[in-house]
Order: sequence, then structure tokens, then C-alpha cells
Amino acid sequence: MRINKYLATCGIASRRAADKLIEDGVVKINGRVCNAGDDVNVGEDSVSVNGRIVNLVKKYDYYIMNKPKGYVCTVKDDKGRKTVMDLLPQNIKRLFPVGRLDYDTEGLLILTNDGDLTFKLTHPKNEVPKTYLVKTEKPVSDEDLVKLRSGVYIDGVKTKKCNVRLIETNKTGSKLHITITEGRNRQVRKMFEAVNNSVDFLKRIKIGDLTVSGLDRGQVRQLSVYEVDYLLNL
Repeated sequence: MRINKYLATCGIASRRAADKLIEDGVVKINGRVCNAGDDVNVGEDSVSVNGRIVNLVKKYDYYIMNKPKGYVCTVKDDKGRKTVMDLLPQNIKRLFPVGRLDYDTEGLLILTNDGDLTFKLTHPKNEVPKTYLVKTEKPVSDEDLVKLRSGVYIDGVKTKKCNVRLIETNKTGSKLHITITEGRNRQVRKMFEAVNNSVDFLKRIKIGDLTVSGLDRGQVRQLSVYEVDYLLNL
């Protein structure tokens, strides 16, 4: 098994974060600092992170959070900011967030120690739909809607076609639902910047058909067996 997948399967971090640990030189296989492309012989090799032996997780845990703004989606923040981990009850085992919502964005966040599910939900090739509630600083025109739906250029690359539904609009701004399948860094905010608008409020309300209904800001609950199965089969 590739070392980054092994670490994710152990519940240490997502594959992307595992790659960073490997790059930092804190991951060893049989006492030797490993490289990103190394494989682990499961059941034979000894793997350690920062000197601590890590083993495969036998049982995965899955939680959903209604993230409030003012928290970062990371296990530990080097700037000392509050993280979503601070909102978890102390009896919950070590988890990591699936993907990221930026500091000022609210809404649905999954936390788990299942590296394969994390990879499935975050890798662009899987095109998992994520729906956001957006409130803009200025009214969104019909022309802007056409541009957003067909794709706009952010960071020099055109976004994929997406679904945008206008809920209401007035002279102070618009409220919309937007569903994207990419998940690039600050994508929704940058898409509206591309049509000369800005986002006043952003909340992820769905991943596929999974919603944060019934959860107040900052609340967390365990996913049901049905919900887990749904995510695994998206």
C-alpha cells in the first residue's frame, strides 16, 4: 500500500496532509525516513510518525458538523486560530476534516478517520456535488448567471459547468444556491469575483443529498449507517 494511503487509512491525516508529513521527513518505514512513492508491506513493515508507531484503523468513525465561521478546517493551526477540532466532544476519537471550508465559511463538514472516503469526496475526478447558499454584495444579473453556469476563469483556469439557482434578488444583493463538483481553493468566492461581485455570506448546505438539517451552528453528530453507506456509494 502506498505510504500516503496507509497513513490516511490509519486515521493520521488525509492523503494530501500525509504527503506534507512525508515531505517534512517525519514519517519512517522500518526506521528509515521514507519518500512519497514508497510502499508499505501491511502487517510486516513498521511505520512511525514523529517517532510514534501507527497502525491501521480497525473501525472507522464518521461525523457531520455544522461549522460556524471563525474556525479553520485543520487538525492544528500554526497561527493559533481556533480549529474545527475544538468543537468536537472530548470523547470522540481522533478524526480529520474532509476537505476545507475557509475561515469565514459556514456549513456542512464531514470528519472521519476513513482515508478512502476522504479521497473519494475530495478528489476532483469523482465530481462529488457540493451545494452552497450564497449571499452577494450586489445583485446578480441574468448575464452573470449565464457566465457562472457555463464557467468562469479563476487563477487562469476555467471552472466546470455548474448549477446556479437564483432564490431572490433586490437592490442590496442576491441569494443563490450554487452546486459545484470541483472544490478548488475558495472557488465559490472567486467565481463571483470573476463576475465583479463579492460574497457576503457563504454556507455549504449539501454534499450530494446529505444536509446539515437539524444541526445548529457548531453542533456535531455521528452519521447514521445509511448516511455512511450513501457517501461510500456516491
